[in-house]
Amino acid sequence: MRRCLCLLFIATLRALGANEPAPLDFNRYLEGKYLYERHCLVCHGSRGDGKGEMAATLVPRPRSFREGQFKFRTTPWGALPTDDDLRHTIKYGLTGTAMGMFSHLSDEEISALIQYVKSFSWRWRKAENDIVPLALPTPPAWLSRPTEVVAHAARGAPLFQTHCAACHGATANGQGPVAVALKDLWGQASRPSDLRQPHLRCGDRPQDIDRVLVTGLNGTPMISFASALSPEQRWDLIAWILSQRLPEVPTLSQAPPR
Repeated sequence: MRRCLCLLFIATLRALGANEPAPLDFNRYLEGKYLYERHCLVCHGSRGDGKGEMAATLVPRPRSFREGQFKFRTTPWGALPTDDDLRHTIKYGLTGTAMGMFSHLSDEEISALIQYVKSFSWRWRKAENDIVPLALPTPPAWLSRPTEVVAHAARGAPLFQTHCAACHGATANGQGPVAVALKDLWGQASRPSDLRQPHLRCGDRPQDIDRVLVTGLNGTPMISFASALSPEQRWDLIAWILSQRLPEVPTLSQAPPR
């Protein structure tokens, strides 16, 4: 029965005009399908279109996998993510969204889940979409020296007003003049992040912000600034963003023991 399903799966790919499929570990595919239906289907839907039964109640809406457009990547603007990019999102979740952490899954289970998620989009099957991660820079040493950070933040302030304020607001609160009109690839509202928050979906570290400036967020109005800003300008901009962060409010899990 399992062999018949595998043959049917491959025949369907060929009938729809896909490229010759790579060798398929069908046991892993079936394991990924089981894990997806157990953990992901309620939000992302049985067809991977982001239309699960809980989707309409969630803000932001769950991602559709069918277009092969992913926000959080180490790959260039418009490119597919690497398996490690997908693994990171699955394992650690996305702050401020319904996408929780699935750190209880083993590496093998996450690999199987990734294979199944990739089956939703034909982009993974095209040779021209081969994935090459970017060589992203490490943060400059001056980020650990407060006096120098202030000077770099002062240089970053006008850069933010020029390149970011229209969407993210003059104070980085996510309420720029065009924010309410922004939509994503699927026609859903795409509100800019409040960059003052101590925890961002992309990650909390300076290099996480730099990664988004370089790669952009596929499927959203957040484009890549890799060609618009030099590395030095990006770090000045990041220094200003970090200077705007609000104090972190302790949660129950952060409270000291009695």
